[in-house]
Amino acid sequence: MRDLDFSEFIECFGEATQRIRVPESSFAKWESILPPVLIQYWKNEGWAAYANGLLWTVNPDDYEHIKDAWLKETPLECLDRFHVIARSAFGNLYLCGEKTGHSASIICNHNEILALKNRLKPKELTTQNITIQSLFGTSEPDDYDNSDSNGKPLFKRALKKYGPLAPDEMYGFEPALVAGGKPTLESLCKLKLDPHLLILRNFDTPKLPFSSTDLTKLMK
Repeated sequence: MRDLDFSEFIECFGEATQRIRVPESSFAKWESILPPVLIQYWKNEGWAAYANGLLWTVNPDDYEHIKDAWLKETPLECLDRFHVIARSAFGNLYLCGEKTGHSASIICNHNEILALKNRLKPKELTTQNITIQSLFGTSEPDDYDNSDSNGKPLFKRALKKYGPLAPDEMYGFEPALVAGGKPTLESLCKLKLDPHLLILRNFDTPKLPFSSTDLTKLMK
């Protein structure tokens, strides 16, 4: 049975448009590491794509190397042990920390990590449930879309022009925005997510626009 937060998420995004069953081995691995409500979502819903691939819940194991690359040489690398629990069609990665719950997101196209200091505080595992419920319960499709240079949403137009995404694909800009590319429909491509996100990470160390660089004091 769905809780209120996930029910509200489904009301906004619709039922899953792609879904795979989560293996028992993954429940055994993650049930003592990630918040209980997230594990329950996996049991109820599997790992799935919503709104035709605008947002995906994912197997954290598939993203460990990408997450490690993006957090390397940033304050978050030592602050908590993070795992990717969801991603967007444009390659944004939504992280859950073992101590802090959902407390950070990597906005790969813009070379940014969003991590508010008031969320980066240790919490008991069950207390972290609220960070997961908030992620889904307060989400709206516009939160995960990208806009072009005129401020118009891109996802539905990209879906129509390039077709739906597979689980290992994303819509990315070529040239990359951090390399001077423009956010237009014409510069979007359907790309393999893994190599593209690793290429983006090589341009520069990510910025943390809303956080102090002295984040490590939070864990002391």
